[in-house]
Amino acid sequence: MWTSLWLWPLVAICAADLFRDEAVRILQEKPVIDGHNDLPWQLLKQFNNRLLDAKANLTVLADTHTNIPKLKAGFVGGQFWSAYVPCDTQNKDSVKRTLEQMDVVHRMCQLYPETFLCVTDSAGIEQAFQEKKVASLIGVEGGHSIDSSLGVLRALYHLGMRYLTLTHSCNTPWADNWLVDQGDDQAQSQGLSAFGQRVVKEMNRLGVMIDLAHVSVATMKAALRLSTAPVIFSHSSAFSLCAHKRNVPDDVLELVKQTNSLVMVNFYNDYVSCSSEASLSQVADHLDYIKNVAGAAAVGFGGDYDGVSRLPVGLEDVSKYPDLIAELLRRNWTEAEVKGALADNLLRVFRAVEQVKNLAQIPEEEPIALEQLGGSCRTQYGYSAAPSHHASRALLAALSLPLLSLYLL
Repeated sequence: MWTSLWLWPLVAICAADLFRDEAVRILQEKPVIDGHNDLPWQLLKQFNNRLLDAKANLTVLADTHTNIPKLKAGFVGGQFWSAYVPCDTQNKDSVKRTLEQMDVVHRMCQLYPETFLCVTDSAGIEQAFQEKKVASLIGVEGGHSIDSSLGVLRALYHLGMRYLTLTHSCNTPWADNWLVDQGDDQAQSQGLSAFGQRVVKEMNRLGVMIDLAHVSVATMKAALRLSTAPVIFSHSSAFSLCAHKRNVPDDVLELVKQTNSLVMVNFYNDYVSCSSEASLSQVADHLDYIKNVAGAAAVGFGGDYDGVSRLPVGLEDVSKYPDLIAELLRRNWTEAEVKGALADNLLRVFRAVEQVKNLAQIPEEEPIALEQLGGSCRTQYGYSAAPSHHASRALLAALSLPLLSLYLL
């Protein structure tokens, strides 16, 4: 009897090893596509995007959740890199700053071609998988990055943006953010304004995924009902397990199920456990919960690495994905369900967005109303209140006459 009791810990260790071995086997066949990584933000903060700085070398980069060895150890085969600029850039230099963050992603691919392959469609992701590279895509995190302009939205698409988070932690003039639900911000659009609806329609036309992380519940519901393609939550978790307003409530999860959309679970402790500490097991609880409510096809991973200050024990950096997959296998997830969460669910959504895409359709072009825009430094060209080109010349001529007479005196 005593001999058998001593054997139980050994059996448990061997079983754990088997689950992890199985996780590695699956990941070798189907690497993870992560919905949100803020490494570009770290490159800006630490190096002002100077990738040739010796300390910025991604093969040895320290003090970040992400570098090339960690990506390889975690079997990350697809990554949406976040082109994030803070809300204080709104009505200032948000577009410029966003372009710089998109540029640094492209330069990562150029500087490390043996590791990263910049792609813009689902076929490109599959190609990167075959080449054993990290398919690198750009998600623009925050609707303020388009500065309420459909033209900027289209330009960012042409530069590689493949999802847009409709808000960050601030309202745009056309969509409400999650702080509205928390009572820390005032609703302006009651979800989506008329212009916000045009943004969603134009994203459908372009083939840009609609990302509902960071938005208010009203915005979630409005976009889910309006979009003709599935949407994503690139880095959000389940509200019923952690009642944080950044998470997705059950009634929205039902809409996610109805629309074949996707929730990519966030690893930030505050959204996992609603406290400063969390565990890998609690992240798996969120994955389980979303699977049970919205279906196995609705689950993905959006770690939020390098964008958060606290991560669960066992998920300290991007190398830890095999341990999380082992935990799902331990919980009796099937291989098909695991592969869905790793990559197939995102690829399904992406393909559906590409099927809806119709660049031959006439673009949305009605601009936002001038009075809905903020910012004292904004020009008004194109609006009726703006001086015309000829009026500006006439004004210059009128001013020049008194100046000429003063000169002649």
